[in-house]
Amino acid sequence: MEEILLNSGDTAWVLASTALVLLMTPGLAFFYGGMVRAKSVLNMMMMSMITIGIVSVLWVIYGFELAFGYKANSPWYGNISFSGLGGMVNDFTNNGGIYPIPVLVFAAFQLMFAIITPALISGAIADRTKFTAWAVFVAIWSTLVYFPVAHWVFAFGNKVGDTITGTGFLAGKGLEDFAGGTAVHINAGAAGLALAIVLGKRVGWRKEAMRPHSLPLVMLGAGLLWFGWFGFNAGSALAANGTAGLAFMNTQVATAGALLGWLLVEKVRNGHATSLGAASGAVAGLVAITPACAFVAPWAAVVIGLIAGILCSLAVGIKYALGFDDSLDVVAVHLVGGIWGSLSIGLFGTHVVNSLGLDGIFYGGGTALLVKQALGVGLVLAYSFVATLIIGFIIEKTIGFRIKKDAEVEGIDLSEHAETAYEMTSSSRGGSLL
Repeated sequence: MEEILLNSGDTAWVLASTALVLLMTPGLAFFYGGMVRAKSVLNMMMMSMITIGIVSVLWVIYGFELAFGYKANSPWYGNISFSGLGGMVNDFTNNGGIYPIPVLVFAAFQLMFAIITPALISGAIADRTKFTAWAVFVAIWSTLVYFPVAHWVFAFGNKVGDTITGTGFLAGKGLEDFAGGTAVHINAGAAGLALAIVLGKRVGWRKEAMRPHSLPLVMLGAGLLWFGWFGFNAGSALAANGTAGLAFMNTQVATAGALLGWLLVEKVRNGHATSLGAASGAVAGLVAITPACAFVAPWAAVVIGLIAGILCSLAVGIKYALGFDDSLDVVAVHLVGGIWGSLSIGLFGTHVVNSLGLDGIFYGGGTALLVKQALGVGLVLAYSFVATLIIGFIIEKTIGFRIKKDAEVEGIDLSEHAETAYEMTSSSRGGSLL
C-alpha cells in the first residue's frame, strides 16, 4: 500500500479556511446586532458568542464522533466513544477517501460549521429569549439535530481499500451539498421557524417600528460574512485545488448577483435601494450558492444568485401573511435561500466542472438529480422543524424560554446581562448626549 504523506499546502489552506469560518460567527453577531433595536444589541451578539463556547466543548466530547465517527451500517449517526479526540492526533482524514491532512484539522474545520448553524437560528427569536434557555437549547439542539444531520449529509464513510462503511443516509443516496445548504441553512431556517412559533410574537409586533438600530453594523457584519464564506465554501474542497477555485469564484459572483437581485426588487417595489437590502441580498446569495458552489459553472452561479436575491426579498412577506414573528428573517433568507440553492443543483449541475457531480436538467441529465435534491431538502426540513418544536416546547414548559413582558419592553440587554450597548451621559459643559 502506498504511504500517505502530509500535504502541507492543503493543510495550510484548510487551517486558513477554518479561521475564516470561525470569523463568520462574530460577523453574524454584528449583522444580527445591527438589525435589532439598541436595547437588544448586546443580547443578540451574546447569543452568537455563547454558541461558540458551548458547541466547541461538545464537539470535543462527542460531537465530532457523532457526526463523523464511523460505525458500520449506521446511516443516521456516527460513533460515540467519548475519546475527547485524544486518539486522532497522528491520523489522516478519511471521509469517503483519505485526504493528506490531519484529521484534527478536518475536525476543527467542521467544528466551525457546527458553531454557526445554531447561531443562525437566534435571529428568528431576537428581543425575547432567556439567555440561559438559549444556552440549554443550543446544547440540546446541536446534539439531537445538527450532529446527526451533519452525519446524514457530510459523512461519506470510512474507506479501506475498495470498501466504504459508515456513510450518512443522504450522502449515500447521492445528495449533492458541497458546503451545507441542507445541513446548515435549511436546518437552521426550519429550526428558526419552529422557535418563532414556540416563543410567539414580540410585544408591539406590527404595531411599533422595529427598525435596525445600526445599519453600519449590519454592513460590517455582512462584509465579514462574505469574507469568511470563502473559507466556508472553497475550504470544503479540503485541498488547494481547482475545485476550491471553482467554489471561490462561484461564491463571489453568486453573492454579487443576489445583491443586485434584492436591490432590484426594492427599487421596483419601494423606489429605493437600501443598505439593509444590499446586506441581506449578499447573505441570501451566499446561502444559495453554498450547496451548489462546486457543482455549477460560474455563469449558472450568477443566475442562482440573482434568483436567490429576488426570491428571498419577496419571501420576507411570508411572515406577515402567515402571522409568525421571525425577527430577522431567518426563514426568508436561510430556509428559502437554502431550498433554492439545493434544488438549483438539479437544474444547473454539470460534471463538466466537477467530475464527481451529476448533470442536472439543463445539461441533459433529466430529473434524477433534482429528485435526490428534493429528498434531502424535505427530510432535513421536516426533521429539523419537528425536532425543534419538541425541544422548544419542552424548554418553554420547564425552565421557560421567553423573558417577561416588562423585561422585553425595558430591554433584554438590561434584564439578561445588566448592560447597555451605548452609555448616554450628560456633558458638564453643553449638556449634550455623548
